[in-house]
Amino acid sequence: CMVDEFDLPESVIDRKVRKMKMISPSNRVVDIGQTLKPNEYIGMTRREVLDGFMRNRSVELGAVPINGLVTNIDVPKGDSDPYVVHYQDYGDKTAGGAGTPKTMEFDVLVGADGANSRVAKAIDAGEYNYAIAFQERIAVDEEKMEYYKDLAEMYVGDDVSPDFYAWVFPKYDHVGVGTGTVVNRPDIPKYQKAIRERAKERLEGGKIIKVEAHPIPEHPRPRRVQNRAALVGDAAGYVTKCSGEGIYFAAKSGRMAAEAIVKLMEGGSRLPTEQEIVDTYIADYDKKYQATYVVLDLLQKVFYSSNAAREAFVEMCESEYVQKVTFDSYLYKTVQGGNPLDDVKLLFNTVGSILRAQATTPKDRTFSNPVESLKRL
Repeated sequence: CMVDEFDLPESVIDRKVRKMKMISPSNRVVDIGQTLKPNEYIGMTRREVLDGFMRNRSVELGAVPINGLVTNIDVPKGDSDPYVVHYQDYGDKTAGGAGTPKTMEFDVLVGADGANSRVAKAIDAGEYNYAIAFQERIAVDEEKMEYYKDLAEMYVGDDVSPDFYAWVFPKYDHVGVGTGTVVNRPDIPKYQKAIRERAKERLEGGKIIKVEAHPIPEHPRPRRVQNRAALVGDAAGYVTKCSGEGIYFAAKSGRMAAEAIVKLMEGGSRLPTEQEIVDTYIADYDKKYQATYVVLDLLQKVFYSSNAAREAFVEMCESEYVQKVTFDSYLYKTVQGGNPLDDVKLLFNTVGSILRAQATTPKDRTFSNPVESLKRL
């Protein structure tokens, strides 16, 4: 989906995943992927590769790159006053490692600066809850990499995450092994140890080559536009529940915001108003994707809430209908409609699966993190 829509070259794709194993809390394994068409796959990439390509292409098309760190933003006091961005310019080799303090003025800002957005802070966009996603890149031998050539694994269970999933995803010459959580972030090291244990047969002898962790927004910020500043991607909170997908929505929201603002500015002859940006970019984005966020939020609350629900979720994944709807929704980024009769059957099967699992599955482990709970939105 994203490869074609954003005209990305094959070189940014590390692996084309066409098979996936879902592993339940009791280590029940369900193979999914048989509903994919020959030309369909989930692309695996490394952010440094994808981001580097996108950055270089934007420069080729006229963008001016600055190697710097934004330290503060002065918002306009009048209707036509500019935004003043204060930053440390690291491109000045004479300044040493500290960089040179500089400022630049802008009529419009699009904040694509991630979960810890300086633009969001400057416009008082409000806070959002976030997960911590933790991942180790592990180099394994050729035989094990061959196993993961076009295969990804998703593990569920309160041992690897109390409210999300853990994963083993194939990359260029290694696998990404990780987990995430919102409700118990202090125990991320424990959950990471657990996913390494559950996947140890195929990770044995592997070498950790990189460790990375990132905040993952759990919902959009209360405010995404203020005056002539708009937020996109993680800065706006555009990450889906259940899957944790954010790359596509970052690119898509950035494009939609830019196209709307350029059109409103009429060749640079006028400045857009806050309401105009809300009525175009925000309204169009929400119309296209709000249902996707709502449905995936509901699915996460239902199926990631307990080991019994996780067992039921994996059991349901044996259904080709569930696989098709799930993969189509992921590939095409909107909730895919199904057969109404099959949807009714799925509802009853879901209830049955959950009831069976509740009768046989041990309860989740208890945990307490009152300090974090006070910070939760």
